[in-house]
Amino acid sequence: MKKALLLVSILFISVISTACINNFAVQELNNNAKTFMDKGDYKSAIERLKSSVDLDGTVFETRYNLAVAYTKAEDYVNAIDAYNEVIKLNPDFADSYYSLAVCEENLAKDIISGNINVKEDGSIAKANEPAENSEPEEANMNDDNDKLSGSELKLVSTLLTNSISDYKIYLDKASQAEDKDEVAAKIEELEEMIKKYISLQPTKNVD
Repeated sequence: MKKALLLVSILFISVISTACINNFAVQELNNNAKTFMDKGDYKSAIERLKSSVDLDGTVFETRYNLAVAYTKAEDYVNAIDAYNEVIKLNPDFADSYYSLAVCEENLAKDIISGNINVKEDGSIAKANEPAENSEPEEANMNDDNDKLSGSELKLVSTLLTNSISDYKIYLDKASQAEDKDEVAAKIEELEEMIKKYISLQPTKNVD
């Protein structure tokens, strides 16, 4: 089961205008980050964008760029947090919901495949790096269902539920999107997945 791909472009938005007195510094940091992004150096891009956020955390473009950088780096935990901050600043930007849904879906699949471990306290730790460009096979993904802990099953179900919700919000806000049929099919796929993982969660005994 492969990770979700972006059906619409994640745009690295340029900072056009801001009333911030640090406007030029914000713009320069964003431009430098884009240069690193183009080279595939996502770590350096993230550091520049975090510095830009420190200068002015109200600039939508910077927040969005940071979320994009985390997504490109496949750091889905931080990407999810970043997209939620983006949505607070601009709740009408449809692509944010799509990208957030992709990250939630991919984090769930990382947990299922064993690339990410969830501790009993709910904290997340990265497992050993998989082989480059490797994708878990469908059979292996299914075999791992019984190996997930209770906390992992719970988080997978939550992530898939949130992903479905955010895909739906994307469709609502981008009603004329060319990829609406693909996204609708994705929602159906995740709805089937979530039934499986909810059913695997242990039930509490009631005396």
